[in-house]
Amino acid sequence: MSTIILRGGVEVENPLELALDFLAAYSSYEGHDSSGPVSFEESDLRLANRGGARISAAEIAAILERRGEIERALRKVHPDASLADATSSVPWIPLTRLFDAFADIRGIGFSKMTKALHRKRPALIPMLDSVVQAYLTSDNPGPSSLKSFGERATALVGSYKRELDRNRSALHEIQQELASCTYRLTEVRILDLLIWSVSVA
Repeated sequence: MSTIILRGGVEVENPLELALDFLAAYSSYEGHDSSGPVSFEESDLRLANRGGARISAAEIAAILERRGEIERALRKVHPDASLADATSSVPWIPLTRLFDAFADIRGIGFSKMTKALHRKRPALIPMLDSVVQAYLTSDNPGPSSLKSFGERATALVGSYKRELDRNRSALHEIQQELASCTYRLTEVRILDLLIWSVSVA
C-alpha cells in the first residue's frame, strides 16, 4: 500500500489501516443516502449531524429558509463533479455560489456548511471542520483579498485539491481496497478522514 504524504513531510505509512479504524469508529455517518442530488431538505441536515455537524434546531430552520437558493445553486454543480478531475474541470464558480448561499446565517461556518453539503457532492466537497481547516491554513492562511464567504470556502477547497492531487494514486488505491470491504468512499472523503486521524493522534 502506497504512503500518503501530508504537509510538513508527514508520511502516513498505514493509510488503509487508519481509514478502516476510523470507519469502524464512525460508521453511523457513512453509507446513508442524502435526499437526492438537487434537493436540500431537513433530512440532509440531520444526516450532517450524524457526522458531527451539531447544527441546532434554530440553525436548521435558518438554513431551510435559504432552501430555494441552495437548491438552485446545487443544480449548477453536476452530481459527479470531482476534485480528482483536472483543475480546469472543477466547477469553481458554481461551487462558490453554492457556498455563498450559506453566507451570514448565524452560527453557520465552513464546518457545518460543508458537512451538510458533502453528501450532496461527495467527490467535490470536503468536510472542512476545524481540524481540516487548521491543517489547510497551517502554512498559508490564504489571500486576504477574498471577501465573500463563498470565496474563502472555495479557497480552502482549492488548497484541499492540491493535497489530493499530490496523493491521487495512493488515494485511488485505498479507495479500491475499501470498496472490497464494502465501503464506498470518494478520494475526497478518504483524504479527509486521514488528515483528521493524523492531526488528532
